[in-house]
Amino acid sequence: MRRFRQLPLFAACLTVLMSSVPVSAQITIKDWSSVQTPPAPELKSVTIDPKTTALLVLDLLKQTCNEANRPRCLLTLPANKQLLTEARAHNVFVIYSIGGGGAIGDALPEVAPLGKEPVVSSGPNKFLNTDLEKILKDNGIKTVIVAGTSANGSVLHTASEAAFRGFKVVVPVDTMSGVNPFVDQYVAYHFTSAPRVSTESTLTTVGMIKY
Repeated sequence: MRRFRQLPLFAACLTVLMSSVPVSAQITIKDWSSVQTPPAPELKSVTIDPKTTALLVLDLLKQTCNEANRPRCLLTLPANKQLLTEARAHNVFVIYSIGGGGAIGDALPEVAPLGKEPVVSSGPNKFLNTDLEKILKDNGIKTVIVAGTSANGSVLHTASEAAFRGFKVVVPVDTMSGVNPFVDQYVAYHFTSAPRVSTESTLTTVGMIKY
């Protein structure tokens, strides 16, 4: 009975604590409805050095890029294929990643790897628990082009990690895909506004990449 008699006191204390929380903190989420969409980021032409650049093709597998789960990914396949073809033609070092419970044999045929291209397997951050950084540094890589899916998973976290580890980052927006346009938008905004990441990253398109 003593425990129940203490409930009114507990409720009163809780009321006092809640009343001490700033009003601005209480209405933060409500303010989101008034947020104005920022202008589209500037896409820039970029000239890369094939000898010091690697193309990271992230998770373009049948499990992660399909009509049922991520139809927007299928729309990026022509751009990804073009990027991969041009990169190979200029002897850019190509690295694949797999995730989502897939295997490299699950790569979509439009962007399937060649036999000699390295493959790493991890979650959204392809540097985590892999030898990706060692592969890049052993091959003299200073810049990475990051393409694939998902935009807010592998692309966001791998590209950001690359920037933190001292690499220059190039992200062709027409090669990345999320489940909806908002995801692609906020990922692009991250690359132009996040500390450290924004200073090391360039947003572009496949057609704006020169070799």
